[in-house]
Amino acid sequence: MFLTGLAALAVVPTLPTAARDLDGVALFPLVAGCFVAASLLGGVLGGHWADRSGAHRPLAAGMVLAVATLLVSAASTSIWQLAAGRFLDGLAGGMVAVSINAAIGQAYPDRLRARALALMSACWIVPSLVGPPLAGLVAGWWSWRAVFFGLAVLTLVPALVVVALLRGRSWPPAPAPSADRPRSPALMVATAVSAGAALGQYGVSGWDMRHLLFVAGGLVLLVVFAPRLLPPGTWRAGRGLPATVLLRGLGSGVFFTLDAFVPLLLVTDRGAPPALIGLAFTGAAVAWAAASWAQSRLLEDRPRHHLVVAGALVLAAAVVIAVAGTLSAMPAFVAASAMVVAAIGMGMLAPSLTVLSLSHSPADRQGYASGAMQTAQNLGQITVLGLSSALLNACLGAGSTDSVGYAAAFGLLLAPCLLSTLLAARTRIT
Repeated sequence: MFLTGLAALAVVPTLPTAARDLDGVALFPLVAGCFVAASLLGGVLGGHWADRSGAHRPLAAGMVLAVATLLVSAASTSIWQLAAGRFLDGLAGGMVAVSINAAIGQAYPDRLRARALALMSACWIVPSLVGPPLAGLVAGWWSWRAVFFGLAVLTLVPALVVVALLRGRSWPPAPAPSADRPRSPALMVATAVSAGAALGQYGVSGWDMRHLLFVAGGLVLLVVFAPRLLPPGTWRAGRGLPATVLLRGLGSGVFFTLDAFVPLLLVTDRGAPPALIGLAFTGAAVAWAAASWAQSRLLEDRPRHHLVVAGALVLAAAVVIAVAGTLSAMPAFVAASAMVVAAIGMGMLAPSLTVLSLSHSPADRQGYASGAMQTAQNLGQITVLGLSSALLNACLGAGSTDSVGYAAAFGLLLAPCLLSTLLAARTRIT
């Protein structure tokens, strides 16, 4: 998790600069969305692989792939190659994240899971303090490519060591499947959902007939195949695991959209230096870890669905700050601070939902539950980001200023925040 956090936090702040240098600002939602689209596939494969053979195997495969993706992105000569690198990175990230959550479910008793998840969040503290500011300085003084190449070199040897350790241990067999456990979804299903997400992200970058056809094709794939990857009753917020999965998607959609558009606003509209964006990511990571620690230690006796409500309300406050940050009279750090406030909300909401999902699942379906949570998270990110991107492009196409377009895109995020607060009670453990 430390290696994953270092790579993720150092790379993301450089993406707006990379998109600008590769003449691909209009396709920035695609670059951001490719990672999430591939995480859908990686999360599904990792979760069911963990249920079938144990969590260590998809974890090792994800680590190896993560190094390769950094090299692909570093050598990008076009926005499309950068998008391909981010797609592979999302595949690796989805496998690693689900494998770690499944390992916690398989190895830890219920009373220790919240603390184990908080420890995973704590692994992001040092990368958050070092990665984004250093990456911003390297991108500003040298090149964003150096960030990717440098991370590949730093990650290679530790990743190989981790893989060797995983292969050298004797692992207990995975839990025996129960009779009612759903079959692993076919590779075609996960691939179709991932492809539909990517098509939709590309389609919202324009309003001509070609882009609209891509949007339509992406929607068809998502509507047909996505329900097969989620627990029955997810779309109607059924009590228990379905509602928990749905709320993970809504919260992640809000947070990810802020993390994607606030840096883009700072680079394209405010001309902010990459170092400021790096500091914003640093503050967000520290805030997430601190909030996660607080919910596992100081608030561990509170009902988990109450913490979900609190996290959603903090996310709503972050949205309001982001809208205010679009005003020209506001300094750039106001918009940047929205990322930090949003991270506090997610630090409370995400671990609480993960604990709830494991509590709602028997031992032999915790890999499935982790995969469903990852799938919902990525679908929520893609959907909310796509809607916000479409609204932003519509405003700009109608002649609005950049500030008005960003304010409209941010304002849209209040809807999933409000919906999360209303549905949180359906996730409670009975």
